[in-house]
Amino acid sequence: MACRLPDSGFLLKGNLQKPIHKRRFVSSFTTGTSYLTCEVLHQCKAEHQRYVIRLRRGRTVKSVASPVTAPLPADGAQQREELCESYGFRQIGEPLPDDITLKNIINSLPKTVFEIDNVKAWKSVLISATSYALGLFLISKSPWYLLPFAWAWTGTAVTGFFVIGHDCAHKSFSKNKLLEDIVGTLAFLPLIYPYEPWRFKHDQHHAKTNMLNEDTAWHPVMKTHFEESPVFKKAIIYGYGPIRPIMSISHWLIWHFDLNKYRASEIGRVKISLACVFAFMAIGWPLIIFKAGIVGWIKFWLMPWLGYHFWMSTFTMVHHTAPHIPFKSSDKWNAAQAQLNGTVHCDYPKWIEILCHDINVHIPHHVSSRIPSYNLRAAHKSLQENWAKYLNEASWNWRLMKTILTICHMYNEERNYISFEEVAPEISQPITFLKRVMPDYA
Repeated sequence: MACRLPDSGFLLKGNLQKPIHKRRFVSSFTTGTSYLTCEVLHQCKAEHQRYVIRLRRGRTVKSVASPVTAPLPADGAQQREELCESYGFRQIGEPLPDDITLKNIINSLPKTVFEIDNVKAWKSVLISATSYALGLFLISKSPWYLLPFAWAWTGTAVTGFFVIGHDCAHKSFSKNKLLEDIVGTLAFLPLIYPYEPWRFKHDQHHAKTNMLNEDTAWHPVMKTHFEESPVFKKAIIYGYGPIRPIMSISHWLIWHFDLNKYRASEIGRVKISLACVFAFMAIGWPLIIFKAGIVGWIKFWLMPWLGYHFWMSTFTMVHHTAPHIPFKSSDKWNAAQAQLNGTVHCDYPKWIEILCHDINVHIPHHVSSRIPSYNLRAAHKSLQENWAKYLNEASWNWRLMKTILTICHMYNEERNYISFEEVAPEISQPITFLKRVMPDYA
């Protein structure tokens, strides 16, 4: 039958084989321009999408009409609850209005959360040093079947050193800036992380969080990069799938040892950090091997180091990766939305949060990186009081990880992410395997 489309809403159900933006709807509304809002609810619960299609003046079209219930409101509470269930979130925040600035959010925080407390700062050093020493003791005394537990503890403890260095890099550890650089450099040495190169690149991550091609942390795969070669495709699929929880090793190698990635003004400090790391490797590794052999080097250094990279990879991807969190080009990027809406607060077991100094209370850290780690919980409480409806919050669970590892792959402007299974199903067996074997508990 013939029908007219003046500002109509439609509920489309079922899997769409083609992107909705390729469907052409026109309106015969007599004047001006109207809009057609469509909620596309795929049978796959993890792929809810919203599309707003601009309708220009045109002629009457033919369609088949049938009565349907009212669609879910765009970005409505009911839709967010369904996405929470699908993705493993506790809360998915409302979109932050365009007129709210990052300064507005920072000004809402109490001044006390920015204060540096030397006692609390050195207490965090004591916690990390004693927990790491305990881990090494456990490794030395544990029978082979208990070694994985000792490695898990020690890898988590040494992650605390990273967080201390992380605070130093953000100038939130001490009022003495030279002391900060010394402590940061020393804290990073057991991880073979050059402090200054990491600091320069991490500052860029904060300045351009969730900005396409500019963010130096996790970001979606770009189609042009994915299609460079068949071998490269397979490597990317594994890197964003089964081995993603340790892919920070690749990031460590690619970003922090190449002098060509740094400005001339940064090279001097970068070289000092690299010299410190190489000196640690040249002195520390031979000493471990001399005392405990190659097996001892694997037991006491390599396995805890891999444990650290598990947390480094996992924390980083959970902080900013979800199907509903967009990456945007620089011309569409909004700082307040990226830092408040584009960052995830995730709760972990208490012992992990203690050893890692609350690094996963991450939203206030992106609102202002000058907040010390020991003040992050107070800052987050303030954000909950003033901006609660805009926050993304979760407790770590298998469904959350499964969503990230099986859906959040390639960039798509309309849908944020497209799974490798959709783009290259013939070589996406690793993703299919993860879908089959990973638990779906939330």
